[in-house]
Amino acid sequence: MEFLGYFLALLVGVSLGLIGSGGSILTLPILVYLMGVDPILATAYSLFVVGITALVGGINNALQGQVHFKSVVIFGLPSIVAVYLTRAYLLPFIPETIFQWNHFTFSKSMALMILFAVVMILASVAMIKPCKNCNESENSTLKYNYPMILLEGLIVGVLTGLVGAGGGFLIIPALVLLARMPMKLAVGTSLFIIAIKSLLGFLGDLQTSYTLINWRLLLYFTLLSAIGIFIGMLLAKKIKGNRLKTAFGWFVLIMGTYILIKELIM
Repeated sequence: MEFLGYFLALLVGVSLGLIGSGGSILTLPILVYLMGVDPILATAYSLFVVGITALVGGINNALQGQVHFKSVVIFGLPSIVAVYLTRAYLLPFIPETIFQWNHFTFSKSMALMILFAVVMILASVAMIKPCKNCNESENSTLKYNYPMILLEGLIVGVLTGLVGAGGGFLIIPALVLLARMPMKLAVGTSLFIIAIKSLLGFLGDLQTSYTLINWRLLLYFTLLSAIGIFIGMLLAKKIKGNRLKTAFGWFVLIMGTYILIKELIM
């Protein structure tokens, strides 16, 4: 099972390179179910894996002019602050058991996963729906609504702080729909934002989890994931932006629907 886990680490990178998201969605179940990592510790592992992999991909995209650094600052900074404040102050105030009815218990973890799934589904619908005003030209002038981008960064930060995901499935729709950014440019920009948020989050976890970390496993997994992101970026070059946007939307819709069904029915 551990060998299969290392093989699937490639898919984490492919996902990030191809659609700019899905890293944490894939990393956590692989680490927990195939590598035998404790779920809480796996969250810290995921931050490192996704952060380093996204950084490698982000640098490569930047060298090709596929990163809009102004967007990284405008969107990334409020998002990072919101993630920190949410995890430090908001999450502790949510009770472990929100309510009970007969044998049914609505827990904090269930509420967060349902929120996670709903947000994914809403984002996927926005991505699948044709956007007539979205300009695919890389040389076009971006139409920014800076207040909305700033607000969206805060909202994404709160949501990603609550559900613990990298947030690419939220960042990319915001960049494409609010800034009219071409999909491939949005993917490269998203990778930088994800890298910054994830690595800063890992540094925070490192203070309490350093002695528990299996560095051999973590570094091998990250190396394979970093290799995978180059495969994903090669595939992305062969796919048109509109198709990439639609494929991304369907991927998120399937994952969100599965999580929602799992939490409510299974």
